[in-house]
Amino acid sequence: MPLLGCIADDFTGATDLASQLVSVGMRTVQTIGVPDEGLSDDLQSVDAVVVALKSRTIPAKEAIEQSLAALEWLQARGCEQFYFKYCSTFDSTPEGNIGPVTEALMQALDVPFTVACPALPANRRTVYNGYLFANGVPLNESGMQDHPLTPMTDANVVRVMGSQTHHRVGLVDFDCVRLGSEAVRSRFDALQADGVGVAILDAIEQRDLETLGEACRDLRLVTAGSGLALGLHARWANQLTGDRAAELPATSGREAILSGSCSRATLAQIEHAKAHYPHYRLDALALAEDYQGQVDGALALARAHLDASPVLIYASASPDNVKKAQQALGVQAAGEIVERALGEIAAALVTDLGVRRLLVAGGESSGAVVSALEVKGLQIGPSIDPGVPWTVTLGSHARLALALKSGNFGAEDFMTKAWETMP
Repeated sequence: MPLLGCIADDFTGATDLASQLVSVGMRTVQTIGVPDEGLSDDLQSVDAVVVALKSRTIPAKEAIEQSLAALEWLQARGCEQFYFKYCSTFDSTPEGNIGPVTEALMQALDVPFTVACPALPANRRTVYNGYLFANGVPLNESGMQDHPLTPMTDANVVRVMGSQTHHRVGLVDFDCVRLGSEAVRSRFDALQADGVGVAILDAIEQRDLETLGEACRDLRLVTAGSGLALGLHARWANQLTGDRAAELPATSGREAILSGSCSRATLAQIEHAKAHYPHYRLDALALAEDYQGQVDGALALARAHLDASPVLIYASASPDNVKKAQQALGVQAAGEIVERALGEIAAALVTDLGVRRLLVAGGESSGAVVSALEVKGLQIGPSIDPGVPWTVTLGSHARLALALKSGNFGAEDFMTKAWETMP
């Protein structure tokens, strides 16, 4: 019976969290959406379950409905603690959905107080005095201000969260965190007594996350990026799978990379990979003019080269090119046509061309791919880079090895070294 039940607001964020749980010895399964009973056998011996939703950018009402459905399913599985996972860049639409979903989960679980902690120091996401930093600069100077769907123009997490919830928002600052978990718990008590419902947590190093995880061990609900998971596991230390948590069955077959992310990290990874692999660029405007021609071109490249090498098919583009496509097609339509193409190409790669090992870059892209492949669940394995594990599909027609990468994650050589870490 799972101990920890998690709800993630996108697919790559779910695998990020799942990989952190595996790294501390929790055997973890990720489901794609709220599952049917087809995965029941795969949940028999796991320590944690992560339900991956695609709720970050949808209307808040729909995000709440999906999140509550996930919560109800996890409660029925007997989970003891619940974790709402969002991105370490704390991004969502101006209306939410982090605040509204947090409120709804608090109400459903009848808890008056929870925490919010997007920090993930291993990927250079830190929170200091309530301000979120990415790669050493304030979030709104990190490139996230140019995100095509969820631009972030304010680095103050207390202020951002306060604009999305009716609860009072407070802060557990760095000085308190460094005093240890007992001091943090005392701060929780003081904030609650002062009417605060959500506390933002400072963290700049992994040891801070371990302190905070220990302090949060008795909270029924926590909300965070993936980093807080590094400390929560201590609650169940004597019940966990341990070193065997990351074991995966071997999966062999052709290899491909699909990318729709336009983050700086992914763009650098693509440039590195292009020097090693045959590649094909999808263009949103060209897809709008000749959709089938673009898809056929990508598959023709794959057909010609897959026997000898992984292939790279990408729609990633610079911020200027993204804006041109959005102005011509509309923001939503530009994203949807790229997702549709990547999903269709993924299905053809697997069904017609024998691809069995697939890297996907970008949360929206990963959602489109796993939907097209009708993946129901994933067993989480070893990490390629922090927050990006290899996984093996559960409940699908053919066993596949998938690595679903958040756009901002991974080193420059991620797309070339990934194959070396897969069993």
